[in-house]
Amino acid sequence: MNKYISSEDKVKIKEKFEKMSDLKEFCNLLNHCYSILFSDESNFIDEEKLKRFANQNSQNRYHYFEIKKKDGSTRIIHAPSSELKVLLKCLNLIFHSIFIPHHASYGFIYGRSILDNAKIHCKNNYVFNLDLQDFFSSIEIGRILKRFNYPPFSLNKDNGREIIGNYIGWIACEEIDLEEEVNGKLLKIKKKVLPQGSPLSPILTNIICERLDYKLTGVAKRFNVTYSRYADDITFSSMHNVYQEKSIFRNEVEKIIGEQYFRIKEKKTRLQKRNVRQKVTGIVVNEKVNVTKNYIKLIRLWLSMWEKYGAEKAYHLFINSYIKEKGFTKYIGSTPVFMENVIDGKLNYLKMIKGESNSTYQSLRERFNRLSIKNAKMNKILDLWEFESIEKAIEYYYR
Repeated sequence: MNKYISSEDKVKIKEKFEKMSDLKEFCNLLNHCYSILFSDESNFIDEEKLKRFANQNSQNRYHYFEIKKKDGSTRIIHAPSSELKVLLKCLNLIFHSIFIPHHASYGFIYGRSILDNAKIHCKNNYVFNLDLQDFFSSIEIGRILKRFNYPPFSLNKDNGREIIGNYIGWIACEEIDLEEEVNGKLLKIKKKVLPQGSPLSPILTNIICERLDYKLTGVAKRFNVTYSRYADDITFSSMHNVYQEKSIFRNEVEKIIGEQYFRIKEKKTRLQKRNVRQKVTGIVVNEKVNVTKNYIKLIRLWLSMWEKYGAEKAYHLFINSYIKEKGFTKYIGSTPVFMENVIDGKLNYLKMIKGESNSTYQSLRERFNRLSIKNAKMNKILDLWEFESIEKAIEYYYR
């Protein structure tokens, strides 16, 4: 959720959720959330529209595209239509208001970040990483509907609210072609699962993973290690080594993951010892949270090209470097402003990791500010406004 939601709003949403008894009252709650998120008092949804969104055969619920990952494989993103996306955001607000994620979960949670997830693993002799395979698509609609039966949702037959849970499940899940091994052969099978690309899917993964987090936290406590999960990225760390293959610890962890209907991506399993660079979700954690040297070198390279060749030529050199570094090209801007936005984002990330007072960040930010196309344009607008006229400033702004 990008917009700040007050605690009072969340309490009111939770109260309305607990009191609602039918689809009409559910629609009223959705419209209430719509007014909070979009500052619009008009009704966004009624029962007919709700039924249309829940119908898997509805046209253009999602469109999908592929992005290439750094390892050469592809990830399929299912992007909801603009109207469906609004509804999913309303549902997302509801679930963030009524569900408190496990303390070991850090992904997709307001007030917790990728940085918080990494910090707890600093200064350990061993950092052990596991990735869950096909994370979103491994969560089927049946698991979601079953979880909705119990608190804090209580959408079940006993209280007559099961239909509301069903509609949420139908809206949240999409029928997707998946590859599954059957009798030693890879077959394509259609399943209703959480689509990667929906604004509702992340919070639902945390809801489904609550029991996984609870059990893995228990194992971690028994073996005196630290555990955290950021989406599909699981990390354990400790001063002692309990991570050998076939060890009691590894066997228990793998058993729990399997019992919770997840699979481990074996090629991403890695044990990082103190004498090498230890990373958690891309952040270095050997002594303190940090970025890699290459991360800073890349920013310096791009800024140097910009300083030496100017924005236009630097942009063309930047694109090749960016594609190589990123691993996929979902969207590439066609002007130097795209380059500026990428570098700005990199600097903001560097500030988050190292802190605003860090000398490396400050020197790079100063170089960027001197080069910034947007800053130069704004300064020109202010000069026109002050020394010539408002009309000329407006004209220049819209060029």
